[in-house]
Amino acid sequence: MGERAVQRHLMNQQNLSSFIWSVADLLRGDYKQSEYGRVILPFTVLRRLDCVLEPTKEAVLKEKEKREKAKLNPEPFLLKKAGQLFYNTSPLDMKKLMGDQDNIAENVFSYIQAFSADVRDIFECFDFHTQVERLAKANLLYLVTEKFANIDLHPEVVSNEQMGHVFEELIRKFAELSNETAGEHFTPREVIRLMVNLLFIEDDAALTKPGIVRSLYDPTAGTGGMLSVADDHLSGQNPDARLVMYGQELNGESYAICKADMLIKGQDISNIIHGNTLSDDGLPGKQFDYMLSNPPFGVEWKKIKKEIVKEHDSEGFNGRFGPGLPRVSDGSLLFLMHLTSKMRLAKDGGSRFGIVLNGSPLFTGNAGSGESEIRRYVLENDLLEAIIGLPTDMFYNTGISTYIWIVTNRKPKHRKGKVQLIDASSMWQKMRKSLGSKRKELSDEHIAEITRLFGEAQDVSTTDEDGHDVPISRIFETTEFGYQTITVERLPWCITRDLGP
Repeated sequence: MGERAVQRHLMNQQNLSSFIWSVADLLRGDYKQSEYGRVILPFTVLRRLDCVLEPTKEAVLKEKEKREKAKLNPEPFLLKKAGQLFYNTSPLDMKKLMGDQDNIAENVFSYIQAFSADVRDIFECFDFHTQVERLAKANLLYLVTEKFANIDLHPEVVSNEQMGHVFEELIRKFAELSNETAGEHFTPREVIRLMVNLLFIEDDAALTKPGIVRSLYDPTAGTGGMLSVADDHLSGQNPDARLVMYGQELNGESYAICKADMLIKGQDISNIIHGNTLSDDGLPGKQFDYMLSNPPFGVEWKKIKKEIVKEHDSEGFNGRFGPGLPRVSDGSLLFLMHLTSKMRLAKDGGSRFGIVLNGSPLFTGNAGSGESEIRRYVLENDLLEAIIGLPTDMFYNTGISTYIWIVTNRKPKHRKGKVQLIDASSMWQKMRKSLGSKRKELSDEHIAEITRLFGEAQDVSTTDEDGHDVPISRIFETTEFGYQTITVERLPWCITRDLGP
């Protein structure tokens, strides 16, 4: 067993989280608990990148010298030698930084500056310069750097999936300490796996063709969890398939982590945009094969109201918000319309997307309201394929009921003019340890069962303890939602109000 294989055998997520969290012991006293993430997250990313570049370090330095002597721009040659989409031209690495304690701050700065531009941007988003100066002033910089230099975060030791879990766990902890909502940053992995299954199931045959290339977009990318799970799913089905990933993220730290993760996976990170998706679409005019999103629940959009209303009034259906505008207290349906605007035309192959919403978009707003007009647009254009009601207590920052909407403009023939409602609210197992508000999770069996129900697209009932039929899957004509009230016993999320106008 090689050294890295031994490390991989010893390293598990709990050990890794515990190790990284132990850095907090060094920071205690000089940093408030709510500030730990400002140090721990960028250092974790730095060590990850450091480990990835370690095997090619010497070759890159020799190549730089050779190309500069020949008066050539070394960048394309350095990328090739590094075997990555990034490089570092400093003779230093994190272990060598340990050799000069007196000049640790200058050396850390010089090491960061020697990264290629995309990586420097990641550390600017972390405001890493400020933290290095603060650590140096508190005589902590050497100790913190030493801690990270002594752990191996190479992908052969810590897989991309494991690393994603670690970042999410750390962000959750830091968010709790600073009374922020951790769930704004990421989605439970088993919910993502379910969404990815639902997204790809009807295209399974097409996705196994050799050399297939598809695009995937997440307008609320967080740390990149949805993009990563979809990529793993598709490459598991077809190692020759390629998923080109796009995303936009508002939170600086989450964006930086997502960008670093995509960089290591060999994705073009110019496709990962920093900023507010609703007020400043970073990928205007782009359309995608698949899309996934878990926008923040019930967040008001008052701060960006001017830009949204302007686009709605001036561009109408040529813009993103033609059907109508929801009330300012909840912007969820703005994300639904944004995704709808990113769909490829049906004649060009069409699109399918999954979005996680709370109950509000199902029933808020009377006939003629913005919400009702948006629902009417989705139903009358036969875009809504299914709504899946999830158990409560599934998300980290809320215990409320949540729903996955599957939306597409390329419905198979047997689904045209129809909407499937699946009640998965009783499909859960209790977690061994609660994480914030998350007390329940979907097992692999639950994911498989929901995927099967969706794939079969039929009316299905089960029998309760009293011998009554309980519908689990129901198929409705889209017109039923628009013109009459639908009440389905034991499916409380089908609401006794219109889903239509």
